[in-house]
Amino acid sequence: MVRNIQVLVSVFIFMCIMSSGGRLSAQDPVFSQFYASPMNLNPGFAGTTYSPRIAFNYRNQWSSIFNAYTTYAVSYDQYFEKFKSGVGFTALVDQAGDGIYNTGKFNVTYSYTLPITKEIFLKGGVQAGIHQVNLNWEKLVFLDQLDPTDGSLNTSEENRPDQLSKSSFDISSGILIYSKMFYAGLSAFHINTPNESLLDVNPELLDGLPMRISLHGGAQFSLTPDNKTRFPAFISPNVMFTKQQSFKQINLGTYVGLGPIYGGAWFRHTFSNSDAAIFLIGYNKGILKIGYSYDWTVSKLQNESNGSHEVSLILNLDAGKKRKPDYNDCLKMFR
Repeated sequence: MVRNIQVLVSVFIFMCIMSSGGRLSAQDPVFSQFYASPMNLNPGFAGTTYSPRIAFNYRNQWSSIFNAYTTYAVSYDQYFEKFKSGVGFTALVDQAGDGIYNTGKFNVTYSYTLPITKEIFLKGGVQAGIHQVNLNWEKLVFLDQLDPTDGSLNTSEENRPDQLSKSSFDISSGILIYSKMFYAGLSAFHINTPNESLLDVNPELLDGLPMRISLHGGAQFSLTPDNKTRFPAFISPNVMFTKQQSFKQINLGTYVGLGPIYGGAWFRHTFSNSDAAIFLIGYNKGILKIGYSYDWTVSKLQNESNGSHEVSLILNLDAGKKRKPDYNDCLKMFR
């Protein structure tokens, strides 16, 4: 049974590799806890704190399907008030099929803040870096390798590609408008549609990595006067729409904070089908913020996927200051 699953995964990934030289391409991983990895949502989010903000993210999607997708990310960003600028970097590794096909990204991000009024601000961000794909050929198992008598593995007759890894330059950008009450943003990733194909094909036949467009926004409402009580509380409804080639998804839900405890619930719909309900619980005290979320699959994969698990760890060094900064905006959930 395990061999059969491994064969199916190998064949599927190999078909994707072959197709990437034509009209099909992989999609970016999108975190359910998008607030914990904001620069992967919009480069304009670079610099949400005056002191360094360091975040670690882990996602295990459909773990029961042969470790279908595992994603790791780390990021740093900080705002420099004197220059009205935010800077940051992100590093991300995405492993598909138990590490058969791996994607690595390293990006540097810069944002600039422009006051429109005393209470409304506009931020523009740009991101540039290296995008790398790698195929672990030794982990692939094809049908012609299976011995029908005892299930042992023979040598495959499949042709190995000349190159098993590929690096390319990647450019992204985003814009963000926010006030004390609301935020809204638009981002575009892979503007230059980098070539990630491992095959030597005619460049005119390549579409490259498709651009990912995201529209997102939300609001924040305080549930305690001026948030100066012992357990300040707020609620933040938000929405995120993402489109990459033919794939589209929308996340709609609410983030809630009550003193050191926070949580949330969202519903993700992929237009072709309802995909998952997302539940979040977390703890925020001092410089530490840690969260766990579970994607409860409601699509046809419900009985096979075992859902998706996600963990985030944020170190916000602003929170360790004797006097907490008065941000006067609604980006609290992103800190």
